[in-house]
Amino acid sequence: MRSIWNGAISFGLVSIPIKLVNATENHSISFRQIHTADGGRIRYRKVCELDGEEVSAAEIGKGYEEADGSVIPITDEDLSALPLPTAKTIEIVTFVPASEIDPLQMDAAYYLAANGIPAAKPYTLLREALKRSDRVAIAKFALRGRERLGMLRVVDDVIAMHGLLWPDEIRAPEGVAPETEVTVREAELDLADALMATLGDVEVASLHDDYRTAVEAMLAAKSESGEGQAAPEAPAPSGSAQVIDLMAALEKSVRAAKASRGEAAADEEARGEERGEAAEVAEVTPIRPKAARRAAPKTTAAPKAATGKKSTAATKKAAAQTAAKTTAKTTAKSAAKTAKTATAATAATAATKKTTAAKTTAASAKKTAASKKPTPRKRTSA
Repeated sequence: MRSIWNGAISFGLVSIPIKLVNATENHSISFRQIHTADGGRIRYRKVCELDGEEVSAAEIGKGYEEADGSVIPITDEDLSALPLPTAKTIEIVTFVPASEIDPLQMDAAYYLAANGIPAAKPYTLLREALKRSDRVAIAKFALRGRERLGMLRVVDDVIAMHGLLWPDEIRAPEGVAPETEVTVREAELDLADALMATLGDVEVASLHDDYRTAVEAMLAAKSESGEGQAAPEAPAPSGSAQVIDLMAALEKSVRAAKASRGEAAADEEARGEERGEAAEVAEVTPIRPKAARRAAPKTTAAPKAATGKKSTAATKKAAAQTAAKTTAKTTAKSAAKTAKTATAATAATAATKKTTAAKTTAASAKKTAASKKPTPRKRTSA
C-alpha cells in the first residue's frame, strides 16, 4: 500500500519512524456530468474573475477572505514557518480507556507502518504496551495543512490511528430529541428486546452495499443492450413507513426475522409439543359426592372441535380412566357385601350346630339319669 505521509511517533523520548497508510477505501460508483442533449462531458474550468483567463494548477495559491471581501494571500512558506511541532510527528499526549472516546469524534482511519528495520523494536514495544494496558493513545499530528487529533489502538499486529474531531467540533444535540412526552410499556420493551436478540446474530462481515451492486448490474445491462435503454424498475416498498400499531409492528418484525432465519417452524413445533405435554398433565378426575359415586357412571360427552384446550385423544383417555375407577369401586363394594353375607351365614350355621349338639347332650344325660333310678319292689301280702 502506498504511504500518504512519512514521519515519526513521539513516545516520550522514544522516536519511532513510521509511514501513514490509508486503512479504508471508497467503493462508491462515481458519475460524470454530461450534456443530456448530446452526451458531451461537462467540465469545470478555473478562470480568474478579473481577466477571464483560465488558470493552471501551478498558478493557483491560497488566500483568506476577510469580512469586507478583501483577500489576504497565504503562501506555503508562511504555513511552514508556523511553530507546529506536529508537522512531521505524531505526538502522544496521553493514554485513556477506549470507552472515554465518543464515537461521534471518529474520522478517517489509517495504518501506521514501521519505516525501516531500526523502527521495528520501538514499534513492537509501543504495540505490546498498548495491548497490555488495554488503553488507547491520544496524539496530535498535522496532515494536509492542519493539526488534527488522533487515537492509536492495536488491530491484530498493527498500530492503527483514527483521526478524531476536536471536542469543539461536535455539535450539541439541541432540538433533536422528541419534545412530547412518550410512555413506553414493559410489553413493548420486551418485544423490542426479542427483536434485538433475533437480529443481533447477524455477522457484520457479511453485510454489503446492495445499492452499489444494483448500480453495477444496471450499468452492465445498459452496456450490453446499448444506450437509451430504460433502467430496471425499483422494487416496490415493503410497507408504509408510518407505524400505526407499535405492538403489532414489533410482533410482525419478530416473526419476519425468525422466518428469515428458519426459526418459525421450529418454534411452532416446540409449541405443539408443549401443548401436548400440558394436555397429558392436565388429566384430573374430579371428586364426586358418595351419592353420585353409587350411581352408574355417565358417558362423557364428545369434546367440542377446535377448542384448543384438550385434544380428543386426551378426553377419551380421561373418560376411560374415570369409567375404570368407577367399575373398580363397584366391584369392591359387591365383594365386601358378599364377604359380609358369607360371614353371617357361617356364624348362623355354627350357632345352629352348637344348639343341636347341646340339646342332644342334654337328652342323653336325662336318659342316662332315668336308667340309673332303682326299680321299686312289689310288696307281698302275708
